[in-house]
Amino acid sequence: MSYVVLARKYRPKNFMQMVGQEHVVRALTNALDSQRLHHAYLFTGTRGVGKTTVSRILAKSLNCVGPQGDGGITSQPCGVCQACSDIDAGRFIDYTELDAASNRGIDDVQTLLEQAVYKPVQGRFKVFMVDEVHMLTGPAFNAMLKTLEEPPEYLKFVLATTDPQKVPVTVLSRCLQFNLRPMAPETILEHLGRVLGDESVEADTASLRLLARAARGSMRDALSLTDQAIAFGGGRLVEAHVHQMLGSVDRSYVFRLIAALAQSDGAAVVAIVDDLRLRGLSPASTLEEMSLVLQRMAVLQAVPTAADAADPDTAEITRLAAAMPADETQLLYSMCLHGRAELGLAPDEYAALTMVLLRLLAFKPAAPRSGPAEKKTLNDALPPGQVLPVLASQRPEPAGAAPVTAPAASTAQTPVLAVPVRVQADTRAETAAARVAQPVLVPTEEGAFWHATVLALVASEAITALVRELALQSQLVARDTDQWLLRVERESLNQNSTRERLAQALQAAGHPVQLAVEVGRVTDSPARRNAAAAAERQLAAERIIFEDPFVQTMMRDFGAKIVPGSIRPL
Repeated sequence: MSYVVLARKYRPKNFMQMVGQEHVVRALTNALDSQRLHHAYLFTGTRGVGKTTVSRILAKSLNCVGPQGDGGITSQPCGVCQACSDIDAGRFIDYTELDAASNRGIDDVQTLLEQAVYKPVQGRFKVFMVDEVHMLTGPAFNAMLKTLEEPPEYLKFVLATTDPQKVPVTVLSRCLQFNLRPMAPETILEHLGRVLGDESVEADTASLRLLARAARGSMRDALSLTDQAIAFGGGRLVEAHVHQMLGSVDRSYVFRLIAALAQSDGAAVVAIVDDLRLRGLSPASTLEEMSLVLQRMAVLQAVPTAADAADPDTAEITRLAAAMPADETQLLYSMCLHGRAELGLAPDEYAALTMVLLRLLAFKPAAPRSGPAEKKTLNDALPPGQVLPVLASQRPEPAGAAPVTAPAASTAQTPVLAVPVRVQADTRAETAAARVAQPVLVPTEEGAFWHATVLALVASEAITALVRELALQSQLVARDTDQWLLRVERESLNQNSTRERLAQALQAAGHPVQLAVEVGRVTDSPARRNAAAAAERQLAAERIIFEDPFVQTMMRDFGAKIVPGSIRPL
């Protein structure tokens, strides 16, 4: 006898054997028990969730006569009478299945409807089952509408589709619609355990969990993958073999990658990706597994009591959830999701995987420096309410442009320069989102004095080139009678010659002091103050445009749009 694949051998024969679709089973069972039968049913859902199976069970329920031949319509077909046996075998003359994917024209539908005028030959009802009904042509749908709305009392329609959006509303309105949901991994895992128990196949829970996740909600896919795994493993299911068959990544690699990213260990990330390359493990599968783990980490960070004690990965996921901040977890999750689309664009998928993972390290917020240098700061921050943030509206100033010397004027006095239109924007929010982000400014007392001093040196052209950059990008941390301490973020600005030339310029301006420069975090520099002033001017210019009555009228009545970046203050 030829082998029957698991997906066919374990196809449910009645409603009691169906799993994961309790909402559909309950509705149909109650309708059959109370004899409240509709003339047309539409079952929707993704592949492998039971649309064809439930239609065959419904056909058996309508035509079952029981073991003794004296039964009626029932929600529990016997499975042994002539009607049930013939429907299971696919030879019941009053049950017709039409594959609309290959028989989609008006002639095919008319041929089917021609049978509607004849009463059932064997059964109690004729049942027309149209699979993938959304593939029918427009004329085919139109030909079916009248019969679908008022069929003979002995005719029932059962329609199935994976894409209900393509089914005309005129058809939807004539049917009772049931949405079959994708199976939960836990439901598939439990069912696979029962099937393999009946088949006397040895399997560990970890391998079944991998198959349940790989099925992506489809029970048919899960059983087909199980068939393949049994053959691959020589009659038994082992986690390592299933990993190899699916080409999926062992979660130990995923845990190591997330731990390395939590510790900002770029070298470990590169080494792990190289190991994945040597073992031929899929970059796409790596990102997919990371997304699953990160999703569970985010849930645990928000709801610590949501841990699944039965899952062996829970302990490690809990440890990682505690090691990585919640905002970094969300950021990495988003990068993994979007990174899968980038893999195919790169000539080397493993190099693309490395770039996706290292992106988190590039976007991590820089931790503030600690140590003796910080203690020299005279004013680290002002009290709440006195911190002046830099708005995200500043454009980069053209090379050689004079720095901003004063905060923005009032809104009514700010001149506006129009830029030629190239790209349309939909809303004011999009215009604001198009601005370039600037670092945050935390004003200090020394910062105000240093800002005024540097602007005077720049205006008189006493400092140029690198000396000017050192002055603009530095923060005056502390000053005594004969020595000032500056701080810069870039080591390249801290050169002896540059520092001496700046000291000479200060001496010529009436400040005979020695300069000391350290490298550290800068929060208040002349450049940042200039950027803050320019950002305020930009915001004021945009406010003039958006609040202008004529502009508002054009946007409201004619759909006019403001282009991001097209507004510049004079």
